[in-house]
Parts: sequence; structure tokens; C-alpha cells
Amino acid sequence: MSTYWSELTASLEPYVPGEQPKDRTYIKLNTNENPYPPSPKALEAIREAAGADLRLYPDPTCDALCRTIAAYYGVTKEHVFVGNGSDEILAFAFPAFFSARQPILFPDITYSFYPVYARLYGIPYITVPTDEQFRIDPQTYAIPNGGVIVPNPNAPTARFLIVNGIKEILETNKDRVVIVDEAYIDFGGESVVPLIAEYPNLLVVQTLSKSRSLAGLRVGMALGHPELIEGLNRIKNSFNSYTLDRLALAGAIAAIEDREYFAETNRKVVATRERTTAALRELGFEVIDSLANFVFVTHPVKAAEELFAALKERGILVRYFNKPRIDRYLRVSIGTDEEMDALLGALREIAG
Repeated sequence: MSTYWSELTASLEPYVPGEQPKDRTYIKLNTNENPYPPSPKALEAIREAAGADLRLYPDPTCDALCRTIAAYYGVTKEHVFVGNGSDEILAFAFPAFFSARQPILFPDITYSFYPVYARLYGIPYITVPTDEQFRIDPQTYAIPNGGVIVPNPNAPTARFLIVNGIKEILETNKDRVVIVDEAYIDFGGESVVPLIAEYPNLLVVQTLSKSRSLAGLRVGMALGHPELIEGLNRIKNSFNSYTLDRLALAGAIAAIEDREYFAETNRKVVATRERTTAALRELGFEVIDSLANFVFVTHPVKAAEELFAALKERGILVRYFNKPRIDRYLRVSIGTDEEMDALLGALREIAG
């Protein structure tokens, strides 16, 4: 502990991202990155934006990007907020909509940044148990609370809750904000963005990092009632009015507009996911049905930690979580067909 840290800093347990070792070249299947490059149109837009105007601040309202997202989803720009990745938007949402007066709810098995944000802002929380197969039961969210967060599909389990399930949670929490984190929605799930017209308490958060191959650009978006968007803007402008730079704005607009490339790369990821799931099951692994760009797997004999270490020795990185209930599982990102074939070959050797 540093002499100069505050009590808050000393008490924090920060989020730990997937490892990025530099000692050799690895097949990276541990951070849910898209295996395909960004849209060529997005790359060209970024190159064009890298000019003399970089001496000027970007548009603090991100008006052009908000209009592009609004047109894509059939809403107005007043329903759109953008930020430096969906993580930043979530970091704004916690103080914008939650307080220390009542605990917020989120699943017991979920994205580990949620409790980090809650502790950072002094917001109490209750982790709501998922069932034995990590499914979310909407009825378990009908308890007193100060807000709800539901990732859909969930991470790291890849479990998806159908739209009617989200509606049930919204119905039982009409006077609290319900955040639906849709980071992986584009890989087969149905978005609840259309529900924002019916539920003013719904905030949908998405990212361009996964399905649009722009993890290195850091662009996220939130869609919801204008009152919620104004709340996010009040928090953002109390931190930093210029969250997205000129390159990110240009690349994001082009990526969203290039619907054909988006659809093609997503189709390839989904096809590889389904082929890999079938092959893993043939090898004896249990694979949870996935609508994300990763799969959650366990082996009946080989320990997950042992598999993780053996794969790393062979130059393949996957994600292992040494936590209760999920320490038997590995989260495996979907790479190219060639990368997944290498994974399958290694697992045949390791697991027999």
C-alpha cells in the first residue's frame, strides 16, 4: 500500500483483463477479440481523419456518430450516447442512476467489472444466483433494489435471455433503471433496443469492440430514453467532455455504415462457433449453448486449470477463472477456422 493512496484506492480490487504475454507469439483466444480486421471503409476513414484537424478538439457531442447510430436503430439522436468503450459508459451509468440508498442487482456469475464499479462508487449490490446451468431467472429480480444490470448474452457463460425475459425484469422494476449490457448481441441474439420506446427505464449498452472488430479504437454506445441519455451526459461532462477523438469518430461512423462487411464477418464467426462447438462435444467436452463470439466449456475428467496451462504451453491462450462455480470451465474466444483447428488439435492431445 502506498503512503499516498486514499482509503478508497487502498480498498479497491481492480478488474483484471485477459493476459497479454509478450514472450512468444500466441493464438489469442482469451479476450473475445474479433479474428477478422475492421471494415476497410473504417480503416480508410481513420486514415483520412489523421490530418491537420487533429490539432483541433473533436466534437464533444459526437453529433455525427450519434446520428449514424440513431439511423441504424431507427431512433432519434436524443436516444443515443457514445463513449470510450462500453466500459466507460457503464462507469458513467453507475453514478448516474444508482446510489448508496438501495442495492443494485446483477447475476452472481457475470462480467467482473460490475462489482468493481459498485465498490468504486460506494453502491451496495446483491448478486442474484443463476441456476445450475447459469441461466438467469427473471423472477429472481422481483425483489427490492436500486437498479438492475443484466448482460445479454452473459459473460463468461454465453447464456442468452430471450426478449420476454428482459421484459419481465423491466415490468417488475418500472421505477428503477434496468441496464442491459449487449456487448455480444450481434452474434445471434435479439437486441432489446426496440423496447426503449415502451420502457423509459431501459438503457441498452453496446460496443464496437466485438462484432465490428474495433477493440483497439474504444467506442461504445448506449440507447435509451432521452432522460437517461441526459443523465449520462451530465456525468460525462463532469469528467471529460471529449471522450472520443477524431479518429475514433470517423472509424466508428464508417464501420456502422458498412453493413455488408459487418454481416459477412459475423456470419463467419457464427459458422466457426457452431463448427467448434460440435467438435468440442465430440471430444467429450460439455459446451454451453452460445450466442456470443466465445464458448464456455468444461471437461468431465481434465481440470480446467490443467487444460489452461497445457494449452498455454502449446502457444494457445484461453481464459480461466479461478472462482467458485466456474473454476471447472474455460472461456474460449472464437478465432479463425485455422486457429480453432489448432485449438482442437491441441485438446485432442491433452484430453485424449
